[in-house]
Amino acid sequence: MDQGKRIHVHLEQKSMFPNSTNLGRPRFPPKHLQQNNFLNKVPLYIRPVLSHQQIVNAHVSFQNAVALLRGNLATTVAHTPQPLTYGNGSPVNTPAPSPTFRGKKRLSEQSVPYDVKRQRYRSPHRETPVVNQAVPSPEESACLFSVSSPVFNVCYVPDLSLRVPRLQDASFPDVTETTLPVAKDKLSQQVLELFQACQQQTCDLNRKERCRSELQREIQRIFPCSRLFLVGSSLNGFGTRTSDGDLCLVVKEEPVNQKTEARHILSLVQKLFSTKLSSYIERPQLIRAKVPIVKFRDKVSCVEFDLNVNNIVGIRNTFLLRTYASVEKRVRPLVLVVKKWASFHDINDASRGTLSSYSLVLMVLHYLQTLPEPILPSLQKNYPESFDPTMQLHLVHQAPCKIPPYLSKNESSLGELLIGFFKYYATEFDWSHQMISVREAKAIPRPDDAEWRNKYICVEEPFDRTNTARAVHEKQKFDTIKEEFFKSWQILRDKKDLSFVLPLRATIQRR
Repeated sequence: MDQGKRIHVHLEQKSMFPNSTNLGRPRFPPKHLQQNNFLNKVPLYIRPVLSHQQIVNAHVSFQNAVALLRGNLATTVAHTPQPLTYGNGSPVNTPAPSPTFRGKKRLSEQSVPYDVKRQRYRSPHRETPVVNQAVPSPEESACLFSVSSPVFNVCYVPDLSLRVPRLQDASFPDVTETTLPVAKDKLSQQVLELFQACQQQTCDLNRKERCRSELQREIQRIFPCSRLFLVGSSLNGFGTRTSDGDLCLVVKEEPVNQKTEARHILSLVQKLFSTKLSSYIERPQLIRAKVPIVKFRDKVSCVEFDLNVNNIVGIRNTFLLRTYASVEKRVRPLVLVVKKWASFHDINDASRGTLSSYSLVLMVLHYLQTLPEPILPSLQKNYPESFDPTMQLHLVHQAPCKIPPYLSKNESSLGELLIGFFKYYATEFDWSHQMISVREAKAIPRPDDAEWRNKYICVEEPFDRTNTARAVHEKQKFDTIKEEFFKSWQILRDKKDLSFVLPLRATIQRR
């Protein structure tokens, strides 16, 4: 059999496996091929299996073979590696055999001036946002595919025919461009002023994205087929100028045991950060929580980060929340002021037994869904195909592109909605028997199982249906949270002035 026929048979065999790629990279090996003694197989330091030039040559050889099969040798590829790009097209140096997290000094970006009169953010002079790449470019794929994985000891066959579009190339809605509501009363105007001053700016997102991109290339030297995602408030539309960055390292399709595999993987990442990248990463600390993380600070972007392993639900809920942020213009200002209020009153810290920012966002969305004339629907009910919990990760980012704005008949102002939010949780919601469910767009009875029984606050995670408020496990903290809701409702109802429950000028100065 000549060479052309052999390649033809090989391609036919590959077409029999339509799910051979996920996340824009090769599929993970079948379970029967994976190593059971995972922790014993991962060395503490693993050098790259192939050099950069070997990877490029492998890419070239594959393309030449395809060209030969088609009888067109003139289309063979030259052996010159092309620079990678991300974001707005700025070049990124291709990883060289000798690794380093190059600390090129970046120009500090000017802070956006505090302008309370602007009601729209559609300036043609604003910089193009850099959005997290959920899938690799074709150039990156060549570097990712043609390597042997030290984690699973399996050599992957490249499938460079796959061309998943970049996230930047898709019609991905930029929530910072959303038209803001008009404020006709003092309280609504205060909410808008606080939002405009404190919301995350494009330059803030760009700094986090640069760090994610650099770290991904360094981590791929240990886990060649991994992907690093920016998730959470930095990308879901509810971030502030002081928001930390959340990163999710995806190393394989199957769930990862968070007590064993995830902790060991994170210990390798921590060692990488504290040795090779110590000039740019400071204070890397492994936190052995239910979902373990590595906390660290990037000296270049001056951002604090939390990095987890395979917490896939965080990627899915990031784009669900981003869609909620974009379908109704009153959602983002209301969420931001509630987060700032909760932080000021010391009830916004899950590590200290109070509410996480994620739980607070879900509480606001739930309230807006349960009004007599709802301001938000259940996106998961209305668009189940866009928020399918089994959807492949490289498709998740497309959901916000497909959802039109929600047209509500409710014309309540931001001030009225804020007062109503505090009243709902102070006097109407039944904490003892009900569960907050954004998925169902209503309060539902608590299930009678260990996840929900005898819990003080129950907030359902929209995808895996766990309790996002499980950190509130002390009655004293729960009573404090309820008391703050009740006091703030009474004050805002009587004063109609946000400064009585939140010092506006000091909050803006700390942004």
